[in-house]
Amino acid sequence: MYKNPATTVDIIVEHGNKIVLIRRKKEPHKGKLALPGGFVEYEETVEDAAIRETKEETKLDVELTDILGIYSDPKRDPRKHTISSVFITKPIKGNVKGSDDASEALWIDVKSIDFNNLAFDHSKILKDYLEWKKNKGTYWSTKGS
Repeated sequence: MYKNPATTVDIIVEHGNKIVLIRRKKEPHKGKLALPGGFVEYEETVEDAAIRETKEETKLDVELTDILGIYSDPKRDPRKHTISSVFITKPIKGNVKGSDDASEALWIDVKSIDFNNLAFDHSKILKDYLEWKKNKGTYWSTKGS
């Protein structure tokens, strides 16, 4: 039997200088802040998974605007090897509220994020996002430092 990585999505919901972060309700990283996201279901596109996971965890309907990159470090998730497509989105409907795997969801100014206390590899993703905001380029986990 082959051991294959799982496909996941992570979502950056942006509005002005703020993004949505969730507080994880479950292990791994229970209680830590993270980007909304999760596993892609069988016969689901990564785009549809990003929209679904955002709705499940934040109660927001979003529009996908860009893809930041693909993050595939085998150690990014302690449960198993995952490959994540990271989307940048904008909210189109709803009020942010934690649900499903999120005990809370909140708008946070990107300048006030504690990059040392984020779940998974989300500090790397958000640092890449800030570079992307400056340069409008695509970034990914194997990019040189």
